[in-house]
Amino acid sequence: MSLVQALPAGPLDVIGDVHGERLALEALVRHLGYDDNGIHPAGRTLVFVGDFCDRGPDSPGVLALVRRWVEAGNACAVLGNHEINLLREDAKDGSGWYFDERIEADNLKYAPYARADRAFDDEMLPFLRQLPLALERADLRIVHAAWIGDKIDQARALPLGRVAQDYDRLEQEAYLHAKTLGIPAQLKAENQAWPYHLEDGAHCPPFMPAHADSELNKSQYNPLKVLSCGVERRGSEPFFAGGKWRFVERVAWWDAYTDSTPVVVGHYWRRIHELDRSVLGKGDQDLFADIDPHAWHGLRGNVFCVDFSVGARWTARLAGQPPEQDFKLAALRWPERVLVLDDGSAEPTTGFMQAAVPALV
Repeated sequence: MSLVQALPAGPLDVIGDVHGERLALEALVRHLGYDDNGIHPAGRTLVFVGDFCDRGPDSPGVLALVRRWVEAGNACAVLGNHEINLLREDAKDGSGWYFDERIEADNLKYAPYARADRAFDDEMLPFLRQLPLALERADLRIVHAAWIGDKIDQARALPLGRVAQDYDRLEQEAYLHAKTLGIPAQLKAENQAWPYHLEDGAHCPPFMPAHADSELNKSQYNPLKVLSCGVERRGSEPFFAGGKWRFVERVAWWDAYTDSTPVVVGHYWRRIHELDRSVLGKGDQDLFADIDPHAWHGLRGNVFCVDFSVGARWTARLAGQPPEQDFKLAALRWPERVLVLDDGSAEPTTGFMQAAVPALV
């Protein structure tokens, strides 16, 4: 079995990034008509695009729900970059619910939050290891960040259950190539020249070309990174996003996607209401600046991002504001192409190219 698996037949409800917001997830599945066991009376199936954990108040609770529904055969899911970080023991911003070394920094922004218990490793990590990176059938494709044909083919050739090991192997290959180019030495020099940590949002560093080259080199060698983190290019100025200063920017890969099969992704922090993205901790370019929140996008109008920034609810809590007002958990109903939010509202999506869809499986 490979890292690209088959989507189940029948109607689906594709849920965006959850990021530890268990109450939002429970509300959304109720509005969609599912019971506590993830069963729908009309035989629909829940599909998750990944990023279940980090930043929100109950990552263990979200993961427990998803695991229960998937193992019961009532849902399916792909891995997001945050689950891959967890499996690789790569502690990042917002992961203090699991990694002790993140607690001090994360408490300033994300507390209070539930922490993983002693049984978590034995119960949850084996489940996550068995999740694929992409799901597909004739009329729909699901991946966390980017559906790039050659990268999908590379993932299709990799076995299920070894995503962390394969990711690390590919990162090592990237490092060895970077070493031939002198990038690690240049990285070290840049870090020594800058006295602040790159997670220090108060101090903007100069543009660090070796940091940009290092990230782009990883993408070249690691298809798993591309599928779970997206396509990137060198930026022109440093920007603060996701809790650290960055030097590569995301690319709207869907503007070059020519296949007829529709794709649903998460990852990109879309918004229902117009917001100042700086309050989300997002200083990079806005890929949805000119795209209606209910619109399909891309060259053929057959890509839809279903992440509506529920992972930013912590910013509202920190500011003493209602977190549900602007930051939503969303589901795309397929084949109906209706967007449902965790407040129960539902709107048809727009701009979809009918000719792009084969007959419903």
